[in-house]
Amino acid sequence: MIGIIIGGVVGVLVGSGVLFLLNKTKLKNQSDAIIDEAKAEAEVIKKDKILQAKEKFLQLKEEHEKTISKRERKMSDAENRIKSKETSLNKKLQEVNKKDKDLRSKQGNLDRKLEAVEMQQAELEKNLRKQVEMLEKAAGSSAEEAKAQLVEVLKEEAKTEAMALAKDTIEEAKINANREAKKVVIQSIQRVATEQAIENSVSVFNIDSDDMKGRIIGREGRNIRALEGATGVEIIVDDTPEAIILSCFDPVRRETARLALHQLVSDGRIHPARIEEVVRKTQKQLEDEIIDTGKKTCIDLGIHGLHPELIRMVGRMKYRSSYGQNLLQHSREVANLCATMAAELGLNVKMAKRAGLLHDIGKVPDDEPELPHAILGMKLAEKFKEKAEVCNAIGAHHDEIEMNTLISPIVQVCDAVSGARPGARREIVESYINRIKELESLGMSHAGVEKAYAIQAGRELRVIVQSEKISDIEADKISLDIAQKIQADMTYPGQVKVTVIRERRAVNYAK
Repeated sequence: MIGIIIGGVVGVLVGSGVLFLLNKTKLKNQSDAIIDEAKAEAEVIKKDKILQAKEKFLQLKEEHEKTISKRERKMSDAENRIKSKETSLNKKLQEVNKKDKDLRSKQGNLDRKLEAVEMQQAELEKNLRKQVEMLEKAAGSSAEEAKAQLVEVLKEEAKTEAMALAKDTIEEAKINANREAKKVVIQSIQRVATEQAIENSVSVFNIDSDDMKGRIIGREGRNIRALEGATGVEIIVDDTPEAIILSCFDPVRRETARLALHQLVSDGRIHPARIEEVVRKTQKQLEDEIIDTGKKTCIDLGIHGLHPELIRMVGRMKYRSSYGQNLLQHSREVANLCATMAAELGLNVKMAKRAGLLHDIGKVPDDEPELPHAILGMKLAEKFKEKAEVCNAIGAHHDEIEMNTLISPIVQVCDAVSGARPGARREIVESYINRIKELESLGMSHAGVEKAYAIQAGRELRVIVQSEKISDIEADKISLDIAQKIQADMTYPGQVKVTVIRERRAVNYAK
């Protein structure tokens, strides 16, 4: 049984092996056929690729040949251009060499001519020295002395011509500048007007009857002494009917005495204790009125942010005067003039008005330091934090310091305009006479001046010079020198016109 099974298995295996061999042979044949087919296709593809490569190679070769041909043409053109330039350069080089040869030839000729000229110059210098020596012997002076004399003569001629030219230039500048300046000043004066208040050093107090004089004097004069001691004012009781005179240089103290006396007379109780009480109250009321006046002035002018102490000083100006002109009215007028001029010139109107109002605060300090009022006013303005432009305008309006803003000359001009109004100021007779004498003496101090007269209340100085000693140009110089000296050495209101007169008169008599 086992043998049959084994035999059957072996038979199956043998049959399977035969089948396997048969299939293997078949697959091998198929694979060989596929390989042969693939080789044939590869050969075809290879031939196609070789053909394509040959075509590409031929195409690239053709393009390369074209490029080479193009480059060769460019190189040929470049070579031609280079050859042309080389030919041109050779021609230019030949021309340069020719010109160089000509220049060398000319240089040689010039050198020879220069040597001849130097020889001629040496000969001329030698002859000139001989002529100079002959001239020096003939003139009796050396060449240096003659040169010095000639220089002096030329200096005098140049100085005379310069004076004439300067005069013409100054006149032309004055014509143009004065026209514009007068226009601005006249417009400002026409637009600003103020009352002219003349202050005195005395006040008159009117009373109803002369019987009141005895009560004011008091027993043995005790009332009047108490009033004078409390106010510092001299009270003059004389034969003037129904009037008592209050005399004091300080308007504030004089006003205090007037108000106190008015209250005492109205009340009827006049004795030393009552007098001292009323004076104290009056001083307090007057101080409040001063502050109110300062505030009202600032409001009227549109000036804001002023320090309280400066406001008080502005109020005190009401009781101060300068040459008889009320200081507050003067300062208000200067402020308005400054604002008008600043507007005409396109400057800061508020700054100009502020500087114009404060320009004289140095005249109303609480103490009296030994300083010019312009410098003192500038220091006060700096102390109370005013701007630098305002401080400079205050300090420079009388030329104590240098002006460094455009507002400063405006304040100076407006101050002069306000003080120069007809009737605005008055002077003590003695100081006026001294000023007139000083003005005439200054005119007589120049050589060649024959007479000098101050006319028109000292606003014009006429100087008569000797015509045989002074020329027209020298007369112009004398006028300018006198004007500058007056401006530098003298104090005067407004301006002084200096007129120099030079005339020649021929007088004969027919007998």
